[in-house]
Amino acid sequence: MRLFVAVLVNEEIREALAAVQDRLLRQGVKGTFTREENFHLTLAFIGEYPDPAAVEEILDSIPMEPFPMRLKGFGMFGDVWWIGIEDCPELETYVRRLRHLLADAGIPFDRKGFMPHLTLVRDAQPGPCGLPAVRVPEAEMTVEHISLMRSDRGKQGMIYTELY
Repeated sequence: MRLFVAVLVNEEIREALAAVQDRLLRQGVKGTFTREENFHLTLAFIGEYPDPAAVEEILDSIPMEPFPMRLKGFGMFGDVWWIGIEDCPELETYVRRLRHLLADAGIPFDRKGFMPHLTLVRDAQPGPCGLPAVRVPEAEMTVEHISLMRSDRGKQGMIYTELY
């Protein structure tokens, strides 16, 4: 099973991200756009791992107080374009605890530094006018739950299923 731990976003953030994608499309940007139902904030990408129950135990063991999450900034990792998240100490603390406990349990995960972002488009190619001007809409939510997700490749792209 291909697993990851994530924050699933609310309707306000989904709509804001979809509006940015629409503006990018109208500016001629090409690439693989994230489907609206797949928007999420990855906290730890585990990858192939056969025991989701072990990850669920870790999620249960981390105290979870609701915290705010707001969109802020536009960025790129090469040809992956994204919208960032405003600095949030509660989120940073949660991710540190999560990754520490995953490591202690011997559960493999991608150890790249945590850079909170929501992917808009992969394999992005600017339109005829070059890099687009991106205005990040004001949108926020209160994070009340952290999800364990399974990722499967489908005919129309990735299918994400919440396991926990």
